[in-house]
Amino acid sequence: MKLKYCTMFLTAALAIGACQTKNRDKASGQKTEKPNVIIIFTDDQGYADLSSYGATKFQTPNLDSLVAAGIRFTDFYVPATVCTPSRAALLTGSYPKRVGLHESVLRPFSDTGLSPNEYTMAEMLKDVGYQTACVGKWHLGHQPEFMPNRQGFDHYFGVPYSNDMDSHYYKGIDFQSPPLPLYHNEEQIESSPDQRYLTRRFTDEAISYIGNHREKGPFFLYLAHIMPHIPLHVSEEFDGKTSYGLYGDVITELDANVGRLVNFLKREGLFDNTILIYTSDNGPHHDLNAGSAFPLRGWKTQTWEGGQRVPGIIVWPDQIPANVVSNEPISTMDIMPTLAAFSGANLPEDITIDGRNIAGFLKNPGQTLPETPFFYYATNGNVEAVRLGDWKLHIAKSRGRKEADTFPISLFNLKEDVGEQVNLAGEHPNKVEMLQQLILDFDAQLKQQARPVGKAENGGISIR
Repeated sequence: MKLKYCTMFLTAALAIGACQTKNRDKASGQKTEKPNVIIIFTDDQGYADLSSYGATKFQTPNLDSLVAAGIRFTDFYVPATVCTPSRAALLTGSYPKRVGLHESVLRPFSDTGLSPNEYTMAEMLKDVGYQTACVGKWHLGHQPEFMPNRQGFDHYFGVPYSNDMDSHYYKGIDFQSPPLPLYHNEEQIESSPDQRYLTRRFTDEAISYIGNHREKGPFFLYLAHIMPHIPLHVSEEFDGKTSYGLYGDVITELDANVGRLVNFLKREGLFDNTILIYTSDNGPHHDLNAGSAFPLRGWKTQTWEGGQRVPGIIVWPDQIPANVVSNEPISTMDIMPTLAAFSGANLPEDITIDGRNIAGFLKNPGQTLPETPFFYYATNGNVEAVRLGDWKLHIAKSRGRKEADTFPISLFNLKEDVGEQVNLAGEHPNKVEMLQQLILDFDAQLKQQARPVGKAENGGISIR
């Protein structure tokens, strides 16, 4: 059993997370009525990179069909602006700073990773009888002790970090990254796989896993595509499919492969009792003919809405109403406690989970979620903004990974000004003061309550 760390919020107003009793009993493994779970996590896909979110240069008909089968969220967030911290938050239900993975992204020379002491979503579901598989990009530590098979996943097929790190030379530290490794469980089976075919290969692996394990009990599949992270790659079948160039072709291929997976689930009679969640790890890369966050302001690496508000679709035909559009703000941290409720799992009582259980809301999306200090925006671990209801306050701003010289405290009403253009701080000084104090208090608590990051005993280069 892993050691755990227990901390509690110091003020009830900031107690977003909930602690529950931990259940370590293994289920029998026989087929149950527990829902299957699939999370599809794309890489750097922008808010407006689906037809249903406003894309006009290319179409995503399969994802549009998925939207029609469940809930499309207009205010769906990830708690980080880049890959590693966003993935850590998804799998732990906690802010990246709480688990020590908040400082940019891990690289092939890194000696840190998601601590084996953390209790992951995969471990939670495995503890109640789920078969667990991770397919695609991991990016939570490439040292053996941090890899998926050590974090609750029975099966792994994928790459340990970003596709742009394939044989990359880091001039500042004179480090040559190896060819991008492709793993099957803990065995490296290829070096520098042809990235044109990874979207299809990952989908093939996902379909194969489900087909081979469906009779052994409910399954949890975490399918983390490497696209559309740069450098972009697309197979010959989709090359030139759109008028938007390579980026449009890449999104079209992703959409087609979502369709392949969904069609397989329907043919096998699995779709109705599967919770399927589709989202992205952060906003789009700021590049010509790349992703779009319109009408949001900002990009990947930024705490403007465009950096952290992403497409979010949740489907479960047996339990969740179809064809719903919701403007209730939720985040990927809410997924773990919500799946605990749906699966009968228990969250551990000795660690803090920042996400909320929104199971009741998903079944009845006509209700309104409580207005709490819903969301803290951070980059490199620095909390720069908070959202409470329709109001968002910024107290600092970085440019990429560097601190801006100056930034005026800025207050925006997101309901009326989703593009964050009209600063209302001067008109609402009391609201500014209240929200600013929330940020300062919460950031101080995170620093105090942060759990240790995983540190490899052997291998890696410590760059501090």
